[in-house]
Amino acid sequence: MKQIRFHGRGGQGAVMASELLCHALVHEGNYGQSIPAYGFERRGAPLEAFVKLDSKPIRERTQVYEPDGIIVLDSSLIAQLPVFNGIQANGFAILNTRKKMTLEDIPEQVETLAIVDANRIALDVFNAPITNTILLGAFSQATKLVSLQSLSECIENYFPKKIVEKNLVAVARGYNEVQVVTRSGQIRKAE
Repeated sequence: MKQIRFHGRGGQGAVMASELLCHALVHEGNYGQSIPAYGFERRGAPLEAFVKLDSKPIRERTQVYEPDGIIVLDSSLIAQLPVFNGIQANGFAILNTRKKMTLEDIPEQVETLAIVDANRIALDVFNAPITNTILLGAFSQATKLVSLQSLSECIENYFPKKIVEKNLVAVARGYNEVQVVTRSGQIRKAE
């Protein structure tokens, strides 16, 4: 089973992103679970959401304490919270940041680091800092655990028609603009 932990703030769409990712994973024939975890239920408060992915049914419904990877929607959380806690060896980190970061800046368990300036893209596309679908595109490119096509199809079915097109642009830009580096020295760009 693969386990993913999202870190965001209330109102940024981390819970929605976890649900959308789960739908896309199931769309591809996998089993998935999306589990939100709220602390203070207010806009701007830190929150976590979890996704579990497997090729067989998932029985346990618990939070994720030892994720295979993390997706961080707000880079300020990196300095404020232990977002890397429990991350497994050969893990991945998908970060929304404009900072230049290298693998030396993060725990050694992280094998794959993906960085995208999702705030800039969100302001271009939505005129608001809504980064969730952008980070899902970056996740798709960095991990290959779900295809961009499946994410796009789920966006078309998940969002109201008036915002589908912008979210399709956002997920594609996240996929195409993410910078991915691995400890083995491999650097990947969009295919």
